[in-house]
Amino acid sequence: MAPSSSVVAKIKVQLKLSISRLRMVQQKDTAIAKQQRRAMAQLLEQGKEESARIRVENIIHSDITTELLEILELYCELLLARTGLLEAKECDPGLEEAVKSIIYAAPRTDIKELQTVRQLLVEKYGKEFALAAVENSDGKVAERVVRKLRVDPPERALVQAYLEEIARTYGVAWPKREQVREEEENDSDEPGEGQAVKVLEVPLATDELSKATPPRDLGPRSPVSVAPPSPSTDNLNPRIRLPGPLELKPGARMTGLKKTAATEARSEGKEGEPGGRKGLLGGKIPDVDELAKRFADLKR
Repeated sequence: MAPSSSVVAKIKVQLKLSISRLRMVQQKDTAIAKQQRRAMAQLLEQGKEESARIRVENIIHSDITTELLEILELYCELLLARTGLLEAKECDPGLEEAVKSIIYAAPRTDIKELQTVRQLLVEKYGKEFALAAVENSDGKVAERVVRKLRVDPPERALVQAYLEEIARTYGVAWPKREQVREEEENDSDEPGEGQAVKVLEVPLATDELSKATPPRDLGPRSPVSVAPPSPSTDNLNPRIRLPGPLELKPGARMTGLKKTAATEARSEGKEGEPGGRKGLLGGKIPDVDELAKRFADLKR
């Protein structure tokens, strides 16, 4: 029999290899399960329900196997973290469940590294310990490991739940039986000779069409586009503020011309009748010569 220290060193190396291998197999099985689920969705969409119910059992079995490998990976990590306790001659109570679960489940998997760990554990703790683990006579093997390794066919409720979840994930209208029943009930209530009457859509009125909002994509697009600001903690509802219409104000030259024109008008009103202001407002319209004279004075 090999010394205890050398067996523990071998167990530690094989545990690391088993953890890496278990993770890789889980990723592979998960990718295959996705493809199988997509195939199940196509069968449901084509109405091949019986074929889907049979094939979905493979998906359920694959998921159970993946969960078992995940549990065994956790047990391997536990033994790797507590390798110091493996130096003892007797199995530590804190490692007994993990050790016996690996001995019980390793032959039922395809992980060679895990089977090597099992052989080293049997060599470390003896055949009687291994026999008790294989038969689970003392009930130390984890119940979830025993449950995952059962070969019983899945329950009908579990199969139905899997199919409904697959249909919901891939957007398939299933089950279709309820929809067919509703259509049959609707058809039986309507008059006719066994044929359903199609309800025509009411045409839109002219007023409603005029009130309709045209699509934004209609017409030429502007080459300049403004991206909306993203929300932040300071401003949860950001908005784009566009500048309003420009206010045109007269310049200094225009203001001076207006004042000069007002002064000329007042002086001409005073030279006329006493009611010069009244005559300016309600008098005769100036002729062309008078307007030319005023513009000449303004140019000075």
